[in-house]
Amino acid sequence: MDGRAAIGRLPRAPGVYRFRDARGRVLYIGRATTLRSRVASYWSDLRDREHLVPMVAAVAGIEAIVCDSAHEAAWLERNLLEASLPRWNRTAGGQENAVYIRMDTRPATPGLSVARRAEPADHVYHFGPYLGGQRVRQAVSGLHRILPLSYTGTELGGTARDIALAIARARGAVSTDRGTLTGSLTAILAREPAAVSRAYGGLQRLRDRAAGVLAYEVAARIQDEIAALDWVTCPQKVTTMEATNLTVSGWSSGLLVQLQISSGRVRRWSQRACSMPGAADALAATPPAWADFMQRNAELAAAIAQPAAGLRDRRPA
Repeated sequence: MDGRAAIGRLPRAPGVYRFRDARGRVLYIGRATTLRSRVASYWSDLRDREHLVPMVAAVAGIEAIVCDSAHEAAWLERNLLEASLPRWNRTAGGQENAVYIRMDTRPATPGLSVARRAEPADHVYHFGPYLGGQRVRQAVSGLHRILPLSYTGTELGGTARDIALAIARARGAVSTDRGTLTGSLTAILAREPAAVSRAYGGLQRLRDRAAGVLAYEVAARIQDEIAALDWVTCPQKVTTMEATNLTVSGWSSGLLVQLQISSGRVRRWSQRACSMPGAADALAATPPAWADFMQRNAELAAAIAQPAAGLRDRRPA
């Protein structure tokens, strides 16, 4: 059976894919910004991946999980590979560093920074985790442009603080009140849509203003910050700071898809043939926040499996 038959059923969306051989063994797990084109590339030009030619020849089945963002796909790939490394994967899920955004709300030292660990402290809050230290630092830089919390610190001398705040206002900062800034940053990093939209708008106006006065390097830097802000605020639920342990499920056309979450991270992905009555308890135990995600992926799994019914009842990786 030719695994390529499933490629046309893959969405043009970010996600994680998995290749199996004719015995149902997992050969490889990867991530993609666009699942269909990435998976199809294995059957086109492999000049820069010649070591994968024997693996591609052994692919008999393709499975996929569609994610809500490229960041979510990056985390899901890493989590799965850390739990189980297939033969043809070289590393456990990318080279990005895992980091947090640290928000200090103390009057003396307010501000945002990037931290490698979420270390508890009074009046200090952490958001994340995120993959990619450089991108997260760019996001923090962009947020500082429009919400300059660090300029409100009491450790700054009065004159220095006044000058900093005047510069912030000239750059278009929406507020220079510490409480307002803290609330706005919290809303953005909690992914509240209206707050995120306002942040994008503020950075886009600064970018366009810079381009208008021919400050193209500044405009390019702000554009990088906009892209980085999208990375840290896009939907992402497969890795959280919550110590959650549960299994979430979706069912479609006789196929049950399950993700096992351990300490807030999705660690295992399985799919198997199952009747609707047999899946009922698993579906009932799936929290509402996961229901749409799992249903969508169960429908995708069933669509992909149509020409490959023999691969439906396989053990999880």
